[in-house]
Amino acid sequence: MEIVNLLSNKSGLTEEELLKVIINGSNKYKVYSIPKRSHGKRIIAHPSKKLKNIQKYLLKVINFPNHTSAMAYEKGTSIKKNAIVHSKNQFLLKMDLAEFFNSITPEIFWGAFSKHFKVEPTEIDTYLINNILFWHRDNQELVLSVGAPTSPKISNFCMLEFDKIVFDFCQKSYITYTRYADDMTFSTNIREILFDIPNFIESLLFYLFGSAISINYSKTVFSSKAHNRHVTGVTITNEGNLSLGRKRKRYIKHLIYQFTQSKIDKATTFHLKGLIAFASDIEPSFVISLKSKYGEVVLNEIMDKK
Repeated sequence: MEIVNLLSNKSGLTEEELLKVIINGSNKYKVYSIPKRSHGKRIIAHPSKKLKNIQKYLLKVINFPNHTSAMAYEKGTSIKKNAIVHSKNQFLLKMDLAEFFNSITPEIFWGAFSKHFKVEPTEIDTYLINNILFWHRDNQELVLSVGAPTSPKISNFCMLEFDKIVFDFCQKSYITYTRYADDMTFSTNIREILFDIPNFIESLLFYLFGSAISINYSKTVFSSKAHNRHVTGVTITNEGNLSLGRKRKRYIKHLIYQFTQSKIDKATTFHLKGLIAFASDIEPSFVISLKSKYGEVVLNEIMDKK
């Protein structure tokens, strides 16, 4: 495969320049933490600028496939599309994969690689690609990092066989399945059929990955039209429409009021800008109501912030 030669042709860098970065690539990360939405902290490992560029070049020279049920990070997919797929089904199951990116190791990656590519990498190529894609967590094991531009695409590639098996199984049972990164969603109009899914997923994960990738059972949720249904942060109404949900609407209104009183900082204003853009995509009628309540000038002022 001669990965350095392929990257050299794509990047314009010499093989010597590439090797200088790649040889110690797995250690070239800035590590910090951010609060999770619920509790605890998420560890971010951000690659150096030079390594990040090489990671982007790698995605250009090797086309890593994914399954159609993977709804994150791929062209034509989105949170909205992921929710729409499930919007007409009454019964819903949500499951979460624990520490998703950090669970994916070189062993999992090369297992997927051998199944989907006919090219056999040399020992040197294997070593170099590991240094490009994986982070040396705690100076010990190599894993995908939250922060590298390659991790989303590589994670979908590594889950390709899993997604295919789950999709085929669900299709035969009249169940709709999608996966948005670590969030798996199952929906159907057949009562009680979803109750067997968690055991099936647990068995399949162990069969394919051993104990490397596991379920976060604290986030396994069954719901139906009798309760609120949420898919990757989007509320599905009983009529099958998409909504932001009452709590998020109140939060957006609160931030807009704070903005009109000059009580929020620049970072919060950008956060609000993102929320309004999200609302425009998911529930445009809500944004129209905001313009009516606060004035179009105010919303334009928020959206024009740079």
